[in-house]
Amino acid sequence: MRLLKVATCNLNQWAMDFDCNLKNIKESISKAKEAGAVIRLGPELEITGYGCEDHFLELDTITHAWECLKDILLGEWTDGIFCSIGMPVIKGSARYNCQVLCLSRKIVMIRPKMWLANNENYRELRWFTTWKQKDQLEDFQLPSDISEALSQKSVPFGYGFVQFLDTAVAVETCEELFTAMTPHAELQLNGVEVFMNASGSHHQLRKLDLRVQEFIGATNTIGGVYMYSNQQGCDGGRLYYDGCSCVVVNGNMVAQGSQFSLKDVEVVVAQVDLDAVASFRGSISSFQEQASSSRPKVPSVAVPVSLCQPFNLKMSLSGPLKVHSGLRLSMRAKPSGSRGTLGGFGSSVKYHLPEEEIAFGPSCWLWDYLRRSGASGFLLPLSGGADSSSVAAIVGCMCQLVVKEIAKGDEQVQADAIRIGKYTDGQFPTDSKEFAKRIFYTVFMGSENRAFYQRATSDQSMKVLRPFKMAWWLVNVNPCAFVLFRSYCLKHFVIDLQEGNQCSASYYRSMKSSEATRQRAKVLAEEIGSWHLDLCIDGVISSLLSLFQTLTGKRPLYKVDGGSNIENLGLQNIQARIRMVLAFMLASLMPWVHNKAGFYLVLGSANVDEALRGYLTKYDCSSADINPIGGISKQDLRGFLRWAAVNLGYPSLAEIEAAPPTAELEPIRANYSQLDEVDMGMTYEELSVYGRLRKIFHCGPVSMFKNLCYKWGGRLTPSEVAEKVKHFFKYYSINRHKMTTLTPAYHAENYSPEDNRFDLRQFLYNTRWPYQFRKIDQLVSELDADGFAIKKELGGDGMGVVAAGSSGPKAGL
Repeated sequence: MRLLKVATCNLNQWAMDFDCNLKNIKESISKAKEAGAVIRLGPELEITGYGCEDHFLELDTITHAWECLKDILLGEWTDGIFCSIGMPVIKGSARYNCQVLCLSRKIVMIRPKMWLANNENYRELRWFTTWKQKDQLEDFQLPSDISEALSQKSVPFGYGFVQFLDTAVAVETCEELFTAMTPHAELQLNGVEVFMNASGSHHQLRKLDLRVQEFIGATNTIGGVYMYSNQQGCDGGRLYYDGCSCVVVNGNMVAQGSQFSLKDVEVVVAQVDLDAVASFRGSISSFQEQASSSRPKVPSVAVPVSLCQPFNLKMSLSGPLKVHSGLRLSMRAKPSGSRGTLGGFGSSVKYHLPEEEIAFGPSCWLWDYLRRSGASGFLLPLSGGADSSSVAAIVGCMCQLVVKEIAKGDEQVQADAIRIGKYTDGQFPTDSKEFAKRIFYTVFMGSENRAFYQRATSDQSMKVLRPFKMAWWLVNVNPCAFVLFRSYCLKHFVIDLQEGNQCSASYYRSMKSSEATRQRAKVLAEEIGSWHLDLCIDGVISSLLSLFQTLTGKRPLYKVDGGSNIENLGLQNIQARIRMVLAFMLASLMPWVHNKAGFYLVLGSANVDEALRGYLTKYDCSSADINPIGGISKQDLRGFLRWAAVNLGYPSLAEIEAAPPTAELEPIRANYSQLDEVDMGMTYEELSVYGRLRKIFHCGPVSMFKNLCYKWGGRLTPSEVAEKVKHFFKYYSINRHKMTTLTPAYHAENYSPEDNRFDLRQFLYNTRWPYQFRKIDQLVSELDADGFAIKKELGGDGMGVVAAGSSGPKAGL
C-alpha cells in the first residue's frame, strides 16, 4: 500500500484584504499539517482573493501577492507539506493566473492557467492571458527580493507535473476541467495519480451536483485522486462562492466540505491508497495501450521526496460517501468542518434542496457583507408580501446560523457578533430572536391614500362648491391662508382645481393598506425577533400631492377613480419612491434614536422575474444597498416560503405564500384589488420561461416565438403565442434602463437580467421591434394559411431541447 493523506480547504477570502487572506492560508496549512496531511490545496487566486477584477491590472496587487508568498515561505508553514497556493504572476509582459507549488520553503514550480473562464460572471481574459506552450517548461526569474529571501533564482514555469519518488502530482485549475480537451486526460496517460483543482466557483441554485459530476467523471473511467478546493463566502461582490471542497478517488467521493458556512477556514482531509489507483488503471486494457503508445509527452519536475507511507492499521482509509439529498445542514445537522476529520462531513455526499440553498446561501452572503461593511445591522421595508417576507426569513436564518456557530465555539463568528450587536460585559448572542432585535429593523409603510375616491353628484358638488371656490380665491389672494384651509379640506375632500373659478369635488373615504398584509408583517417580525415599526406614509404623500396641486392646479386620481393611466402610474410611483426615501432615512437615524453607533444597510426585495419584466419603480424599495433575492425567481421563492414556514420556525410564511402577489399601490375596492400578474400581463411562470429563452438559450423575438409555438402549441394558437412574445419584448425593452440602477443582488439564477456584469445589453431600444415583429407576423400568417395546429401539448421529445429546457430550472448550468 501507498498511503497518502491529503488536505483541501474552503477559505473565506476577501478581495484585496491581504492580511485576512494570508491569515486564512496560514491557518489552513497549520490545520492540514496537524491532521498529518502531506499535500495541501487552496482555492484559486487565494492570496489576492478571486474577485479583485480590475485590481489585477495594478502592479501593486502582484507585488503584494509576492510579499505574502514570501511571508509564507520564510516561516515553517510549508515544512514537510506540498502546498499549492494561488496568485497572479507576471512573466515577461504577460499576466497569468497561477498555482505556485511549494515545498519546505522553496518554490517547486509555477503552473499558469491554460484555459480561462470568460463568460457570464467571469472576465478572466480581461486581466490574464492563457499559457499556450505545452511542450516544455521555461525558466522563470523570481523577483529580486523573493530570490534573495529564498536563495532561489529561478523556478520552472509552465504546463507540467511534479514527479515525486512514489507518485506524480499535477494541477488542473477550475475552468480547465470543463473544457473539451481536459489536461487531466493526457496527464493520466503520463502517470499522474493526484490532481489538484484550485477553483473560484460561485453558487447558483441546483448547480452543485453538476459540478460534482465533473470531479467524479475525471477519475471514474481512468482512475486517480482528484482534489478540489474553492473559496467560500462573499469576497466583495454579488457572488457567493459556495465551497464544497472535496476529494474523489476512482470516481468515488471520499471527503466533502460544507457548501454554506460562516467559517473562515474549513479543512477537509482524506487518507487514500494510491495502489488502488494503480490497480484500477492496470485493469483497463485500453488505458494500458494508450499509455504505452506515442502519447503526448508532458514535461515534469523531479522532486526526490517520498509523500506516501506504507501499510499501517493505525491509519484509517477514507471510504466512499453515499449520495444524500436535501440535508438540512445548518438547521438539522452538525457540520463537521472539524480539524482533521476524515471524510469531511461523514458518510454521505450532501446536496441541498433548492429551498435550503435559498436559505443558507444568501444568509451567509449577508453575514459576510454585514461584518465586513462596518454596518450595525439591516433595515427592511416589510410589506407582508412574498418577496420582502423572503428577505426577512433569510435574515432570520442568518441570525440562527450565527447563534448555532457561536454555540459550536467559533471564536471569529462570536467576535463579529459581539461587535455588530454591541454586546458588553462578556455577553454574546445565545438566542436568534434576541440577536435579531439588535441588528434587524423591519418597517411596514402603509398608506391610507389607498382609498377610494368617489366623484360627487351634482347636488353634493353644490354643497361643497362654495368652500372650494373660496380655496381658489385664497390661492390668488393669500397663499399662506390657503395652505391652512387646504389641510382642513383634505381631511374630507379631494379638491380638483381647474383653471379659472371652476372646480369640482370628490368625497374622500380612507381605506388603509390591507389589514391582512399589515398583520402578516407584524406576526412575521415577531417570529423572527426584529425591531418592527408600523407607520402610515399618507401624510407625506398628501403633502406632495398638495404641493403638485398648488403648482399646477390639478390633482391626479387613480384609474379606478376615473383617472388616466398617466395619473395612475404617477400616484403609484410617488408611494413607491417615498418608501425608498423613508427606508434610507430610518436606516441612518434609527441607530441614533436608540443610542447606537453606526448605520444600517437597507435591504431590497425585488426578485429576478420582476427585474426581467421591469415590474418595479426605478428608485423605489427595489433600490437599496444590497438585495439577497435579486437573483431568485418568484416560483423558487414561493417554494422557499413553504419550506421556511416549517424548517425555520416561521409559520406565518405559509399564509404569506398562499396570498396572491400584489404591490398594493392602488386603492382597494370591493370589486378590485391590484394583482401583480394582472398588472404585468403575464404569469411569473411565463416570465421564467421568457427569461431562460432570452438569456440562457439566446433567443431573440423570432426564435422565442418559434420555440414557444412548439411549447405552447397545444393550448395557444400561433397568433396568441405571437402576442405573448411581443408583449414580453415590448415591456422588457421599455424597462431595460432600470437594470442600469439595479441594486447589487446575490447571484443565484442563470437568466438574471442584471446589467452591470452579467447580462450586458443596451438599455435604449426601439420598443416597437419593427423588423422582428414583422417577421413574427409573417410566420403567423403562413401558419394560419396552412391551417397549422398542434393537437396537444408536445412532450419534451417533440418540442426540442430549447423549448423543453425553457421550463427547466437547471437550464444553462
